[in-house]
Amino acid sequence: MKIKALEIPDVKVLYPAKFDDDRGFFSEIYNKSTYEKIGIQEEFVQDNHSLSRAVGVIRGLHYQCSPFAQAKLVRVVRGTILDVAVDIRKNSETFGRWVSAEISAQAWNQIYIPKGFAHGFVTLEENTEVNYKVSARYAPELEKSIAWNDPALKIEWRISEGAVTLSDKDMQPMSFAAYCQCPDF
Repeated sequence: MKIKALEIPDVKVLYPAKFDDDRGFFSEIYNKSTYEKIGIQEEFVQDNHSLSRAVGVIRGLHYQCSPFAQAKLVRVVRGTILDVAVDIRKNSETFGRWVSAEISAQAWNQIYIPKGFAHGFVTLEENTEVNYKVSARYAPELEKSIAWNDPALKIEWRISEGAVTLSDKDMQPMSFAAYCQCPDF
């Protein structure tokens, strides 16, 4: 497996090996012991799958508060996304900074986002399907959302604001400044 660290090294892009032959291909997309060897010690407890029909669907920026903070391992099974992770760990040297990576079925890559990050993605192709593992169950009472377009974050989503589709939930997020006033999660 190839690993690419991003500007915030806790977030990693992973490239599992893929073996092609006349029949098709085989790839081990997750093996707990392999991931532990590269420093990903998470116990993933839930798998999620989303389909976004249009280009420009933004899901995020989401996080869950303790005790159900989530690490995520995200991969795309059809299409392409721009995946974004914002460091919301108030004691971190990279607090308030973000990183992004293009994750796609064609590139056969994944992104690991540890606890302490708000996470979101935008679809860059129609009918994009995303699978992701999480390290804690979904706890709607502890789920929070930071505005995807907060001017304090200056995230480069590579899509115009007028072309974005959001859920009702994502249309009512808090600002990053409001998050900074919250107690530590």
